[in-house]
Amino acid sequence: MAQTLERLTRRTATMKSIRGIVRTMKTMSAINAAPYEQAAEAIDAWRETVLDGLHGFLRCNGPIVQAATDRSERVLIVLGSDHGLCGNYNELLAREVAAHPHAATARVICVGAQMEDALGGEGVTPAVTLLPPANVDGLIRLAGQLVTRLDTLRAEAGPGDLAATLIYTQRGAHGLQAPVTQTLLPLDPRMLDDLAQRPWVSRSLPRFSMPAADLLAALVRNLVFATLYRAAAEALVTENAARLARMQQAEQSVDENLEELEGETRSVRQSEITTELLDVIVGFEALKGREKRRRRGDASRRR
Repeated sequence: MAQTLERLTRRTATMKSIRGIVRTMKTMSAINAAPYEQAAEAIDAWRETVLDGLHGFLRCNGPIVQAATDRSERVLIVLGSDHGLCGNYNELLAREVAAHPHAATARVICVGAQMEDALGGEGVTPAVTLLPPANVDGLIRLAGQLVTRLDTLRAEAGPGDLAATLIYTQRGAHGLQAPVTQTLLPLDPRMLDDLAQRPWVSRSLPRFSMPAADLLAALVRNLVFATLYRAAAEALVTENAARLARMQQAEQSVDENLEELEGETRSVRQSEITTELLDVIVGFEALKGREKRRRRGDASRRR
C-alpha cells in the first residue's frame, strides 16, 4: 500500500519521539543502577564487620547448634520488580519459586505487586506482598520490614525453628540475568564451621558484656539484615541492567525503522518531484503546441 509523503512524515516524527523516550530510559537505567551498586558494596563491608563479631562469639563460646530444618516453619522471600520495561524479570522468578520443593507448603513473602501477579500465574499465592524500594533509602525500609516479619514468624513457630529462603535475580555472565535461591535461615553450617576454624589474628582476645544468647540474637539479626539488604540492592542493579539491555534493543529497532522510513520518504519525495516535473513538461509542451497552432491560424488568415 502506497503511503503519502504527509503520512510518512508523521510516522517519522512519531518514531523520533519514541527514540527520544527510549534514550531517556536508557540514561535513567544507567544512572539508577549506580547508587544501588554502591549500596551493595557498602553493605558488604558492614556484613564483614558482623561476621567478625560472630567469629569472636564462636571463639569464646564454641560452635553453634542449630535446630533441625525438618520441623521448621518454612518461608520463601521473593524480591520482584514493580517498574516494568525489564522483560520477563518477574516471570523467571515466579518459575524459580514454583520449582522450589517446598513452594506448596511454605509461607511466601512477595516484594512487588507485579511479582504477586506472576506468582499467581504459577499457582503460588503469597501470604503478604510488600512494596519494593523506590530508591536507596528504601532498601533500609524493606530489609527492616523483612527482618521484623521473620522475627514475628520465628516467635509464632513455637518449638520448631524458622527456615527462610531468599529468591531474587542477580547478574550473570555476558550481561545475562539469572534467578538465585539462597538459604537465609538457619545460618549456613559451612560458613559457621569456617568461622569457628579460622584463627584469631589479633593479639587481644574477644570479650563481651552482653548475655551470650542476646549477643548471638543481635549478631544473627544484623547478619540477616545485611543479607536481605545486599540481595535487594543486587536485585535492583540487575533489574536496571535488564531494563538497559531492553532499551538498547528497542533503540536498535527504532533506528532500523527510522532508516526504513527515511528511505521510503526519500523515494516518495523523489516520485512526487518526478511527477511534478513531468506535469510541468507536459504543460509546457501543451502550451507550446497551442502557440504553434495559433501562429499557423494567424498565418492562414493573412493569406
